[in-house]
Amino acid sequence: MPKIIEKRVLAEKVIEMRIEAPDIAKAAHPGQFIILRIDESGERIPLTIADSDEDSVTIVFLVVGRTTHDLSLLNKGDSIADLAGPLGKPSEMEKFGHVVVIGGGLGVAPVYPIAKKLKLLGNKVTGIIGYRSKDLVFWEEKMKTVLDELYVATNDGSYGMKGFVTDALAKVLEHEKVDRVIAIGPPVMMRAVADLTREKNIKTIASINSIMIDGIGMCGVCRVEVAGETKFACYDGPDFDAHEVNWDLLLKRNSTYAEEEKLAYAKCLDGDKCH
Repeated sequence: MPKIIEKRVLAEKVIEMRIEAPDIAKAAHPGQFIILRIDESGERIPLTIADSDEDSVTIVFLVVGRTTHDLSLLNKGDSIADLAGPLGKPSEMEKFGHVVVIGGGLGVAPVYPIAKKLKLLGNKVTGIIGYRSKDLVFWEEKMKTVLDELYVATNDGSYGMKGFVTDALAKVLEHEKVDRVIAIGPPVMMRAVADLTREKNIKTIASINSIMIDGIGMCGVCRVEVAGETKFACYDGPDFDAHEVNWDLLLKRNSTYAEEEKLAYAKCLDGDKCH
């Protein structure tokens, strides 16, 4: 059973864990994810690989429901039932020129390995990371190590520039040529980025975080419409051309079990057994 090697609380309800998984770590590429199960009776949840070394993978997750709540209660030395991965297609990596990578909230973590590899390939890499407020900022210094330039934005202006990641992106586009944009974060954020770059005709990639179960394209739960065709985020993605994604449909599908998730989490907070 994979063991938790390290655990850190990055911000309120934002947890970083490094988990023993040598086989997955050796095979993982930027953009891929794992499917995690806490115990034999637990549900399977997808989490993007935020970093890796020879023996472990790092995940960063937000406590929003029953399973992430249970996972957050585990500590260094504890074990989980299993990890499956690496899953999904790796992000396209080559020398594009000037690439802007954008991470919104929790999306900062999965954009890190992408920025790191792009930099190693000789690209100029500008990073934009956005949060609701200063107390939710994490991995700023880590991101700086793989970037040529970094913009930090907060919705309320409590840290960095006030506004959204799209405000920072507009600022970059005013004075620099950009060859590609990669965005990871809430669907509403990625859609806003796509709307902005569409006007500039800049190739834009979004990582789709739709609902998943098996992670290998068999169940069909993670389907998303791209360029008028049905795709599976776990098998065909998770990266897609942001200008071709049906964002309205994705937002609707992602909210399918929102109420059930809230109820399950509330029971955990009330002291009910969550397993």
